[in-house]
Amino acid sequence: MTREVRVQGAVAGGYEAVREEFTAVLASQEPRYAGQLAAYVAGRRVVDLWVGPDTDSDTLYGVYSSTKGAAHLVVALLVQDGTLDLDRAVAHYWPEFAAHGKAGVTLRDLLAHRAGVVGADSGFSPEELADDRVIAERLAAQRPYWRPGTAFGYHALSIGALSGEVVFRATGRTLQELYEERVRAPYGLDLHLGLPEEYEGRFRSVLPMDPTPEQREILAASETGPQSLNAIAFNRNAAQPTDPQSLPNSRAVRAKGPASAGGVGSARGLAGIYAAAVTGVEGRAALLTADTVAEFGQVQSAGFDLVLRAHKAYAVGFQATSEAVYPFLGAGAIGHSGLGGSQAFADPRSGLAYGYTRRRYVFPGGAAPENERLARAVHAAALATG
Repeated sequence: MTREVRVQGAVAGGYEAVREEFTAVLASQEPRYAGQLAAYVAGRRVVDLWVGPDTDSDTLYGVYSSTKGAAHLVVALLVQDGTLDLDRAVAHYWPEFAAHGKAGVTLRDLLAHRAGVVGADSGFSPEELADDRVIAERLAAQRPYWRPGTAFGYHALSIGALSGEVVFRATGRTLQELYEERVRAPYGLDLHLGLPEEYEGRFRSVLPMDPTPEQREILAASETGPQSLNAIAFNRNAAQPTDPQSLPNSRAVRAKGPASAGGVGSARGLAGIYAAAVTGVEGRAALLTADTVAEFGQVQSAGFDLVLRAHKAYAVGFQATSEAVYPFLGAGAIGHSGLGGSQAFADPRSGLAYGYTRRRYVFPGGAAPENERLARAVHAAALATG
């Protein structure tokens, strides 16, 4: 069953098909759907669309693991500056991390999800999950769940705290502080790692998943045990198991902006960080050199992910978007999706930067399936107009 959808916003000439595709996709969504789509090409915003009740272009949503893209842009800048070295041991910067056989783990290993420190044996409390430095302190003493470097698995709620502690030890500043000073504020981006109180009125709480009976059966069949790697990585082994759907609805999480999944932003903000990184925005120079983008876009881990129990591919701190998600993109595309449905990436070969958000948590979790159609439409328009 379809419904009439009133899409708001604008597209540049040559991108009319993107608006049509957005309208077609949304016609099959549930009535309370709300979301945003934005894209830049060669630093110019060419798509800026939104739809849904209580939503406009400035509305802010929790973006879950799309936060990791913003966080690891900071790491890329520090590597580019020479402050960090991808092939130096994490313990060089953070000696306590060497405990229990982790002394040889390099920063590159860590960012490729190869360190084996996906969580803690006893899990984390809600208060701990909001604070990256507390998470890092506990993980330094944690025995890895596989021999580092021999396999990989998604460090869902730990990777931002781990890489953030390396940043802190090397610079004396938190990753969130550096992101604000070097990325968000200079480019005026609406993606926050730590949402100021004065912006709270623009935030819209996540609406929980509303699965059908058939989808409930699928979810039940795929559920892993409470002490599995998957459960540990998503903190379901804690005394208070984490409900990922409600994570951004915590003011403590929004205020502190944990770098694994605590970001709050708009589609403009998501697309904007990748445009700022790779092409520059509206005449401002790109943050990263072409060599840095190429290095961080190089596949590091590909194959069976021990946590997600599926084929995945990771670059350096980013998902290898063209290899594991959207093969129509150019090689070396970097990005990150979020468990609630968001998606963001840059395709350096076409100059495209893409951002998508939605308010309703998506079944079964992860990049919303409509992203494939929307990203394909934007990419095709970028190539046709380029």
